[in-house]
Parts: sequence; structure tokens; C-alpha cells
Amino acid sequence: MTETLDELLDILIAPHATLRAKARPVGPADDDVVRALLPRMFTTMYKAPGIGLAAPQVGHSLRVAVVDLMPDDKPVPIAMINPEIIRQSTDLATREEGCLSLPGQYADVTRPAVIRVRYHTPSGERAELDADGLLGACIQHEIDHLNGVLFVDHISILKRNMLMRRLAKDQKAKRQ
Repeated sequence: MTETLDELLDILIAPHATLRAKARPVGPADDDVVRALLPRMFTTMYKAPGIGLAAPQVGHSLRVAVVDLMPDDKPVPIAMINPEIIRQSTDLATREEGCLSLPGQYADVTRPAVIRVRYHTPSGERAELDADGLLGACIQHEIDHLNGVLFVDHISILKRNMLMRRLAKDQKAKRQ
């Protein structure tokens, strides 16, 4: 079977072990894989629908993430290869987060209000982006995925356990 660029990828659901592994940096030998993966990640993210997706969520242990908040319902895709937060504010912001790997589960998460992220673009250029609000939270969320961290790791153990039990129950009901 040949894969097409618009073929959807399977999104891994917690507690899948791949979601807890730290992704490895992308190197020159990964160029072809990343070139093929990025359009499929965007297609999968848009279809889900979501605003961010990290490669580990689709079974690739590479430091690659895509984000698109679709301002004014127009695509503004951002593809980040080997992203790293190089600056963050001491001011914090709390907002409700969800995750394609924890479908239907939401919780308030507190993160730095403003970040600067450095990454490589798909064409290999180095880029930096200052982000706050929803974009800042989304980028931090996706970088967490690259480090094997889920948004539920930022909430109390009690809330996390409740969420994970509810997710397991929902997934079991879905399979029946």
C-alpha cells in the first residue's frame, strides 16, 4: 500500500507508552521522513479537529510539532522541528487544555504567560517566535509531548487520576 500525503495518521491515546518517551532530535538523516510526515500531521490535526499535534502522538519519536490556531478561520500553519523554549516569563497564565491523545478530557493548566521558542523550519532555516495566549500555551503543550509530558502532569494527582479513569472508561465504551 502506498501512502498519500493526505492520509490520516492514527493518534495514540494515553496511556500509550510512546506518549511518555522523550522524542529524539531530528537530524539530517531524518529529512525524508519529516518531509513526508509534516503534511500528514497537519491533515490529521485539522481533521481531528485540533490546534496542535506532536510527532510522538502519531507514533514517531521525533522532535517535530505542528500548530495552527486558524485565526479568522484561515490556516496559519506553523511546523517546528527541534523546538526549544529559550525564554519564558515569570508571569503565569491559566487556561483550559485538552489533548487529541486524551479525547474528551479537559483541565485548567497553569504555564508561563509568554515564551520565546527557537526551532527549525521544514526548509532548514532557524526561526524564533514569541508567543502568548492560546498560541503560547499550545506551543508549550506540544513541546511537553516531545519530552514525554502530558497536560495532566501539570494538575493535581487527584484530578489526574480522575481524568485518566474517565478516559479509560470512555475508551472501553467506545470499543464495545
